[in-house]
Parts: sequence; C-alpha cells; structure tokens
Amino acid sequence: MWTVIYIASNHKQALRLKEILTGEGIMVNLRPIGSCQMEDLSGYELLVPESEAEEANEILNTALVR
Repeated sequence: MWTVIYIASNHKQALRLKEILTGEGIMVNLRPIGSCQMEDLSGYELLVPESEAEEANEILNTALVR
C-alpha cells in the first residue's frame, strides 16, 4: 500500500524531493492534487510504500532542514 508522506507545493519541488528519495533507494510516486491544469501551480502528494514511509520521512526531514 502507498502512503502519502509529504505534500509539495508545486511540480518542481515534488520532482526535487522525488530525486532525493530515489537517490536513497526509496520508490516514489507523485500524484497531483485537484484538477489544476497548470502543473507548476498545483500541489503534489509524494507517496512511498508503507514499509518505507518512516525511512522516507527521515530522509526528507534531513533534506528540508538544509
């Protein structure tokens, strides 16, 4: 089962965070929020397998503090 671990404010941020997580070996799916046609303005959910959610949160917390 996939779990939402973060909501990015735009597509660019979502891609950057996905790159960080995949670089650490975490599988990530992105899912747009709502029906906004302009992907740069739409929020995105970052989803990871439930078994990797805790590790993914730790990685994101470290990356976002920098």
